[in-house]
Amino acid sequence: MIRRSRAGAALLSLALVAGLAACSKSGDDGAGGDAVTLDYWLWDDNQKASYQACADAFHDDNPNITIKITQSAWDQYWQNLTTQVAAGEAPDVWTNQGSYYPQFVTSGQILDLEPYVKADNVDLSQYQGGLAGLFEKDGKRYGLPKDWDTMAVVYNTDLLKAAGLDAAALKDLTWNPTDGGSFEQAIAKATVDNKGKNGLDPAFDKTKVKTYGFLPEWKDGSQGQNGWGNFAAMLGFTYLDKNPWGTQYKYDDPRLAQVIDWYKGLIAKGYSPALDQRSTLANDALLNAGKGAMTITGSWMINSYLGDSAKVKFAFAPLPAGPQGRKSAINGLSDAIWSGTEHKDEAWKWVKFLASSDCQDIVANNAVVFPAIKTASEKALAAHEGKGRDVQAFIDEATAPGGTFFLPITDHGSEVSKIVQDAIQSAVLGQTDSASALKKANEQVNALFK
Repeated sequence: MIRRSRAGAALLSLALVAGLAACSKSGDDGAGGDAVTLDYWLWDDNQKASYQACADAFHDDNPNITIKITQSAWDQYWQNLTTQVAAGEAPDVWTNQGSYYPQFVTSGQILDLEPYVKADNVDLSQYQGGLAGLFEKDGKRYGLPKDWDTMAVVYNTDLLKAAGLDAAALKDLTWNPTDGGSFEQAIAKATVDNKGKNGLDPAFDKTKVKTYGFLPEWKDGSQGQNGWGNFAAMLGFTYLDKNPWGTQYKYDDPRLAQVIDWYKGLIAKGYSPALDQRSTLANDALLNAGKGAMTITGSWMINSYLGDSAKVKFAFAPLPAGPQGRKSAINGLSDAIWSGTEHKDEAWKWVKFLASSDCQDIVANNAVVFPAIKTASEKALAAHEGKGRDVQAFIDEATAPGGTFFLPITDHGSEVSKIVQDAIQSAVLGQTDSASALKKANEQVNALFK
């Protein structure tokens, strides 16, 4: 579902992008009138099979409508989509995420679904709390919820067992930006040099680390969903004057600088790799290779860590609790209809089906993500349990009173993401101090709204 904010890859040529896109086609299928093929785009290869099953079920009920699914990786997905929208050749329906969809709203490229929702009496209360409101603006609705995700600590069970840490020890960790609390103590214990000394041993050599206790995510845009955003929220930090659709960011809040300084402290102590010496591999690959003991990840990564492809045994633990309690980002995706589609009514039927229990129960039973409908989420949990997976941490955080916060949704999302990510990385690299970097970034971000 970064799926989340990540740095863009090199832009593909327009010819290649155009080759990946397909336009809606019509023809007579002899059964129920004109046949319609709707193009539907998504980015998560783990979810493609589930949505193909939904498409097949939908076609059974609507034999004149065929769904053609196109899946591409996160970076390419948004590059392709932006190019195709600009060219007037967008897919009929696509999967949307909070950082990106405002640009399509502003340019008038997403169909307002509110008239359809009212006409068909879609029950918005069936979705996980607050998700439906993420895709509203000025009385218009630009998508219906499809799933949600929260964050947890993922760890290599063998490495933490060797450090004297088990599931019970990880369940009630605490964190603060001064000394890191018991969470930093666990990180230190899990950090081991090439002579087997851990980070708490006076003989520990931070210049020759074999396994880092914690792997931060630095390509996390303006949200920090995979790390710093959660810790900042535990100190009371909020991104915006209002969310969604605020216009004044608060990245100059000293509490955020404290979090970044704590992260820098992990690097200085040898518990985390230096940013400029960081491998180009993603954190899941590094954990599989034994280069790290734990990191923070989202529920969309459950199959990557607990599936058959994982090379080692992983488990999930709740985020540590900070001064204002345990706080996890909760993010939700939606399905949107291109305003330029020639098949609005058919596209609405598909989007309504995607947002219904008929489809979301299919997704739930495949145990990949947690669907937006609350009853389907319960089925997804049961499906994971049936596979012997303990994913309760994600559910507990989603349902805890005051335990979640929404990521920022505003105009200029991609610009804000680059400014803030560059600022944080400059601070982590020691090119400037955290407070100064974030103050300057905040001024640049807020200038976008003037």
